[in-house]
Amino acid sequence: MSAVKRPDGRWRARYRDATGKEHAKHFDRTVDAERWLASVKTAQSRGEWIDPSLSRVTVGEWAARWLDSQVQLKPSTHLRYSSLLRSQVLPAWDRVPLSSVSHADVGDWVGNLTAAGLAPSTVRQAHRVLSLVLTLAVRDGRLARNTADGVRLPRVSRQDKHFLSHEQVGELAAACGPHGLVVQVLAYTGLRWGELAALRARHIDLSRRRLVVAESVTELSGHAVFGTPKSHHRRSVPLPRFLVSQLVDQLRGKAPDDLVFTAPGGGVLRNNNFRRRGFNQAAESVGLAGLTPHELRHTAASLAVAAGANVKAVQRMLGHASAAMTLDVYAGLFGDDLDAVADRLDDAVRRSGADQMRTEHDDDDPDEGAAESLVAV
Repeated sequence: MSAVKRPDGRWRARYRDATGKEHAKHFDRTVDAERWLASVKTAQSRGEWIDPSLSRVTVGEWAARWLDSQVQLKPSTHLRYSSLLRSQVLPAWDRVPLSSVSHADVGDWVGNLTAAGLAPSTVRQAHRVLSLVLTLAVRDGRLARNTADGVRLPRVSRQDKHFLSHEQVGELAAACGPHGLVVQVLAYTGLRWGELAALRARHIDLSRRRLVVAESVTELSGHAVFGTPKSHHRRSVPLPRFLVSQLVDQLRGKAPDDLVFTAPGGGVLRNNNFRRRGFNQAAESVGLAGLTPHELRHTAASLAVAAGANVKAVQRMLGHASAAMTLDVYAGLFGDDLDAVADRLDDAVRRSGADQMRTEHDDDDPDEGAAESLVAV
């Protein structure tokens, strides 16, 4: 490593990497040249040195390579990532070299998106996409670290969830007329809309009262695309007996691969069409204006907990990745369970105290002890 003054008065700092390749950079001041060489030496000693030529590729070029590598993504997720890149990430980062993406700049970008009026959830999703792009660059040896990590993100305010009672579910189902069974299945199984719309006759085992979630359908550019459920895992969901009797009629005449619920003219039952053709009006007529079909999934969780289901059972029913996720989303539903635990502990302590008092009383009564001895003899 060395810093040499050039005839034009500038300083040329240079060093060789482990392969013997020379790297150089020019500075106006010797102190800046020496500081740069010192940083290179530190990075090499820590094993964090990156060949500058590798990080000269732009974010736009690397993002395209990253997106092409995401072959494991569901089509809907791939489309969403592509849309976020095009609309939010690349307008700011397209021609910026990977090496020039600083932590402070990422923070400013997040702030600008927020100031522009984007929803906090959209800002967080855009940041996640940029972070995933940079993560691949780190793994490929083009960056020493992901400078998007640790950036402060806007909070997503959680709206109060609407939990319907059994009576409200019944009223809503009745108001939906021929589509009432859709409401009941959503409210008592917790299926996501895409899972319900992709449900086939062979996925329902009426004798075992089980419904298998094996597919999901999403809309991509106006077309229905079938794929795996959100978690990529099949799951078995229990069916209440009153639903079984109604599903017998719904399944009559259907082939194993036929969809259980379809649009009036056949084909996939689409969420927006379902709402527009009757659900919204039905919800308003029973005092539930603004309710969405997805909120019936929350109702399913609420009714299951009220019926005695524990967090693990609710997790499996809803298809959450973990019980921790279920608790995070529905923590308030399990409050009564905690109160019941405290009550049972109180009862146990009282019983233990009473037993202790009886034991001490028995030990202090010599006559009773003598009588027992006589009987024993």
